[in-house]
Amino acid sequence: MPVLESKLDTRSEAFAQNKADMFETLDEMQVLLDEAAQGGGEEALARLAAVNKMPIRERIAAVLDRDSPFLEISPLAAWRSPFAVGSGFVVGIGIIEGVECVILGHDPSVRAGAFNAFNSKKLMRGLEISRENRLPYVQFVESAGADLRGEAGGDPEAAIQREITHFAESGRLFYEISELSKMRIPTISVVFGASAAGGAYQPGMSDYNIFIKNQSRVFLGSPPLVKMATGEDADPEALGGADMHTQISGLGDYLAQDEIDGVRMCREVVAHLNWRKLGPEPKADFLEPIHDPEDLLGLVGKDLKTPFDMREVIMRIVDASYFEEFKPLYGPTLVCGWASVHGYPVGILANNGALFSESAEKAAQFIQLCNQIDVPLVFLHNITGYIVGTDFEQGGITKNGSKMINAVTNSTVPHISIISAASYGAGNYGMSGRGFGTRFTYIWPFAKIAVMGPKQMAGVMTIVGRNAAKRRGIEFDEKADAERAAVAQHWAEERSKGLYATSRVADDGMIDPRDTRVVIAMSLSACYNNKVEGTKEFGTWRM
Repeated sequence: MPVLESKLDTRSEAFAQNKADMFETLDEMQVLLDEAAQGGGEEALARLAAVNKMPIRERIAAVLDRDSPFLEISPLAAWRSPFAVGSGFVVGIGIIEGVECVILGHDPSVRAGAFNAFNSKKLMRGLEISRENRLPYVQFVESAGADLRGEAGGDPEAAIQREITHFAESGRLFYEISELSKMRIPTISVVFGASAAGGAYQPGMSDYNIFIKNQSRVFLGSPPLVKMATGEDADPEALGGADMHTQISGLGDYLAQDEIDGVRMCREVVAHLNWRKLGPEPKADFLEPIHDPEDLLGLVGKDLKTPFDMREVIMRIVDASYFEEFKPLYGPTLVCGWASVHGYPVGILANNGALFSESAEKAAQFIQLCNQIDVPLVFLHNITGYIVGTDFEQGGITKNGSKMINAVTNSTVPHISIISAASYGAGNYGMSGRGFGTRFTYIWPFAKIAVMGPKQMAGVMTIVGRNAAKRRGIEFDEKADAERAAVAQHWAEERSKGLYATSRVADDGMIDPRDTRVVIAMSLSACYNNKVEGTKEFGTWRM
């Protein structure tokens, strides 16, 4: 394969400014990550320590193999919401006894590990990752059930409606855990504290349950609820304690003496699973990129209208900076080609401009070829959308764009998306956005994702309003429209930012651009727990 040569001027003023801006943004991101790691704060963590309980991240660190990585999913969930940054749950992929596992942990320092709208999304995402990639599912349970505060502030009607919706959706948790067992994907619960109401079904549906003496308590109805429902003054230990469940009810399989003992038992359970990956091993003799990944910090600026060559990204994330480009002279606004990342073969689709008919056709063919040879696809987003206009419609942009989306939809090899800059409109769909069954999606700090650019959205609203006034025969209020457009553009801008998207669990996490290669490699490794098989069956295309 040819080695890509860099044309990036790392001594330019623009590069230096981009890098400085990126460092500033990464510092802001680190502050939020540190806040998430603090959970409920110093006082709440002190209360845990006073009763010999570890914070959730220490529990996870203890169960992982020494010096092994942990790929956290949606660590900034719930930013700018009534809930704590991180949402009170930690979800990610880690290695236990040499086995890649999805690990979910309730953070007892945040509202006693209660469920809310954000961490419920993270929980369901963790189950989805486990199911799609065939990863054993380990959950560290300590939950007070649903967070009754809701997200609606002082509006009781809205609070009730949200609670009803959340209740209806959260029942899917029980289905998903049970389905994993049916699919022969092991589910393991370590119960670190009280687990009431819906939280009781997490161990209830698991294959293996580890309880901790004088600490674990699992019951459908807590003592106060039992009192209200039946009048019984129930003793907490007799009602749902670890001794009772391991000796009488049979819900518990293992009785640990303390938290570290419970973690040790969890590792022993994973060790006996006899787990084997179904996909092939990567090549072990891969080489690091020739070009420095540090340069990625200065490649993308805050002004996403400034173009950059996506090959500069590719050469800094693929092995030895080797890249075999497919159809380089046809449809040049989409770069397609073959490479490898940490020894895993990949097909790459990367935007170098809007998607034209030719680039969409090239993409559809390339996706077919990768499916024929069982090669996963990596999508690198910097896309304003498919090209629009009379000439382009007559040239078949809708027809050919649909071919590309058809190919993305029906492709069965794993897809990994990196939103490095813009990802707007149908361009997001064509580049395997979150709604297309993408195995993993990550976003860079300056990236934006929206139906369309904020300025274009405000402009469209103005044109529609002006035409509506003309049809009704009334005067169009330009001043009022300008004020509405400014407000609309402001909020569209705020909600298109990557930080807002990642906080709403619209992706799997915001990453430092320098970590892109490692994050892709860890995601590919997770994918290869399952079979990696392409399809030759695609939907009907208009020729």
